[in-house]
Amino acid sequence: MNKLEKYFPARVWLKSYSRNDLKTDAVASFIATILLIPQSMGYAMLAGLPAVTGLYASILPAIAYSLFGSSRTLAVGPAAITSMMTATIALPFALPESQDYAMVAILLALLSGMFLMLMGLFKMGFLSNLLSHPVISGFISASAILIALGQFKHLLGIEAHGNNFLELTQSMIRNLHQTNLPTVILSLVSITFLLLLKKYLTTLLIALKLPLNLCQLFGKAGPVLVVATTTSCVAIFSLDELGIRIVGNVSESLPKLNLTGIDFDTVTALLPGAFLISIVGFVSSVSVAQSFAAKRKEDLNPNQELVGLGMANLTAALSFSFPVTGGFSRSVINVSAGSRTPMAGILTGLLMLLTLLFLTPLFYYLPTAVLASSITVAILQLIDVKDAIRLYRFSKQEAISLAVTFFVVLFIGMEAGIVVGVALSLLFFLWHTSHPHIAVVGRLPGTENFRNVKRFDVETNPEIVTIRIDENLFFANARVLEDYVLTLVSQHREMKHLVLMCNAVNLIDASALDSLETIDDRLKSAGVILHFSEIKGPVMDKLTDSSLIKNLRGKVFLTQHQAMKALTKQQTDE
Repeated sequence: MNKLEKYFPARVWLKSYSRNDLKTDAVASFIATILLIPQSMGYAMLAGLPAVTGLYASILPAIAYSLFGSSRTLAVGPAAITSMMTATIALPFALPESQDYAMVAILLALLSGMFLMLMGLFKMGFLSNLLSHPVISGFISASAILIALGQFKHLLGIEAHGNNFLELTQSMIRNLHQTNLPTVILSLVSITFLLLLKKYLTTLLIALKLPLNLCQLFGKAGPVLVVATTTSCVAIFSLDELGIRIVGNVSESLPKLNLTGIDFDTVTALLPGAFLISIVGFVSSVSVAQSFAAKRKEDLNPNQELVGLGMANLTAALSFSFPVTGGFSRSVINVSAGSRTPMAGILTGLLMLLTLLFLTPLFYYLPTAVLASSITVAILQLIDVKDAIRLYRFSKQEAISLAVTFFVVLFIGMEAGIVVGVALSLLFFLWHTSHPHIAVVGRLPGTENFRNVKRFDVETNPEIVTIRIDENLFFANARVLEDYVLTLVSQHREMKHLVLMCNAVNLIDASALDSLETIDDRLKSAGVILHFSEIKGPVMDKLTDSSLIKNLRGKVFLTQHQAMKALTKQQTDE
């Protein structure tokens, strides 16, 4: 049964599920569904697909993740980042909203799900560490600008396509003459009311003396109110006759696609993009899930998250939709609505299905400009200038990673931005580890503690010199330690003993072992004895049978204090 719970986490919370939990989750899912319908449809448009596809992507994926994911609060479905990446990757293969384009989006969901499942099978949750905070921050900020810019074609009522800032801008300028004035007016009115409702609706509800939790929840209902109002106005006054684009007829059945059009070359060409969607979706999803898990004091298993998200994307492909992931706004709505367990996600998926089957006629007059306005207002808050400034003050290198990722995503493309950002982060990491901090240390008077001679007033002995290396020893920095020791010997003519303090060393590889043997040989020719202190157990286990330890003239001390005490006594006896 433990294995069943490991691979099917839903069994854990289903065992203790009660009728009260069902009532709470049912209410939460009803509220969440109302708030998520316009968001889901908007993200489908962002992905270059018909708005109704967002409803397809909110049914089976939400249910699948609720059964196989490890987070009890994460809500999975269409998200801004994965929708934008879908559009960017699919655009070179077909025209938006065409059958071929839909097929490419489905393939991306299928391939992404397969990648995630494979990574979960091989327990590769550690891959989330490859995308550092600066890379993610730069990627999200640049993507938010691209997403907002991409919505301008809907806000203006024109046609425009492109994968980056320059292409989108040039395309819109070329088609600016197509601008529809009623659409622009509707967009400006919608954005204005969305901003006002976002800022003042919660305050207004509190002034009406409603319960605080309801005020905070319904304070997020601004997009729903704007959608309902504008849709009603378009229907009553026939504003679509003025050129305002509407969603129109929404099919209640899944689209019929020609699967014979799939070829091996297309699938192969989509593999890199699908992998990037998998990684970016996983990292953003896990970061959201971890924040909520910390607040609720719950466990989160990154490897099981890979499985849960993999199942969600596989079912998204079966739903004829596009890649999905865990979204911050969806999860906030889910939690604010009062959900207790993942059952809320299952119920939300079922309510989305009922909406698709029976309520789609209500969306006929829904203006696409209003959905674009909602996306634009929501996405611009992801641009974090303060984070960039704070990062610049803290670490210039990490600020460079953020800036490079930002500009590459903005002017070249998302895939290139991620690849360059990760490569730059790894390059800076290698540079840092290949330039380790090495310090000569001495004893703080009256203590057994040893500190940097350049930072503290410490006791030293000219014949016994101790250096501390604050980094693992491996091929990239082994030669640096060699050069440092040789320079130190030339500067300390009275030195008879050199102690290498290894309290910060967690790894010594074969290249570093060779360098340590070289250091020992050169110190021997200079009349200096090499010693070690504070080597950690796992490191010592690897060194015990090495020629370094077997041929070492000096000793390996448990602590630096013991080393100084023993060597000082030996010096006195001599």
